[in-house]
Amino acid sequence: MQYQTGSGIWNHVFAVPTAVVDKHLRLTGSVQLKALLWVLRQQSDTFSDTDLAHALGTSEADARDALSYWQQAGILNLSPSENITVSQPAVQVQAAGPKVVNSPVSARRPVLPRAERPDPAFTTRRMEEDDAIRCMMESAEQILCRPLSPSDLSTLLLIHDNYGLPVDVILMLIQYAVSSGKGNMRYIEKVALNWSDEDITTHEQAEAKLQQLTNIGRAWHTVQRAVGLPERAPTEREKGYAATWVLQWKFTPWMLKLAYDRCVDATGTFKSGYMNKILERWHREGIATPEQVAAEKQHRQEAQKEENKPSFDLDAYEKESMLKFAGGKR
Repeated sequence: MQYQTGSGIWNHVFAVPTAVVDKHLRLTGSVQLKALLWVLRQQSDTFSDTDLAHALGTSEADARDALSYWQQAGILNLSPSENITVSQPAVQVQAAGPKVVNSPVSARRPVLPRAERPDPAFTTRRMEEDDAIRCMMESAEQILCRPLSPSDLSTLLLIHDNYGLPVDVILMLIQYAVSSGKGNMRYIEKVALNWSDEDITTHEQAEAKLQQLTNIGRAWHTVQRAVGLPERAPTEREKGYAATWVLQWKFTPWMLKLAYDRCVDATGTFKSGYMNKILERWHREGIATPEQVAAEKQHRQEAQKEENKPSFDLDAYEKESMLKFAGGKR
């Protein structure tokens, strides 16, 4: 009896450089690894950024970040395809294997992430050289419960190296963002920039800032519940007003509701600026209880009546004039 082995799927294979496993496996994210496998599978076929992004199920920016990483690491040798327009750049795999020669600098595509961010290769080197940076990236992934893209890693390194926030402060910020339901890198970077401007660079300063942000959030929820506003994120102006009303002026929910009712009676809707004028006057005049509000309202109504009532002298003058007119006529 004769036998013949069937290779099955092994008839269709492609090589992966050993350096990917030896040097880059711990340092790369899932997007980068998927991008490399997909590109190697294409062999000599041309493809566009859109093709790669569609295959990975990610954005074109992240797809380009992944390509830049493997190109600068020397794993892929990519060059622009001549039959692709400048507006839709594409790359062609020239060579991929254990022995890869880097393309000349002039033939390489420029790094496509935003200029102020470190490129993926530099980010990788920093993670290799600095255990604290690598631990920060790993901890960030655990807090965010997702793998970080090359763009995410570059943003965190930017926050650390350029904004001056230490590792522990960055992780505290990420934890706060996640607890607030805003665990996206754009929000994290925005808050990090604000903290850098405020020179929040120590663990104690970060704790104080987070407590302040928590108190402001609670103040807004107090206002929201007191006046019956729907659940939504407040504007920066509304958060500032809420902090003043609740934390600084110490108004109770009852007082907030009375001010809100007056605001709606006058304007037909909730207007934080108008409501602030009411509460500002009450704070200035020492009105802090519903009873004082009622007394103040009654006093204003009585004063208004007095202003609209004709004076005694005017009444007497009118009566005297009428009598003179009648006497003269007779």
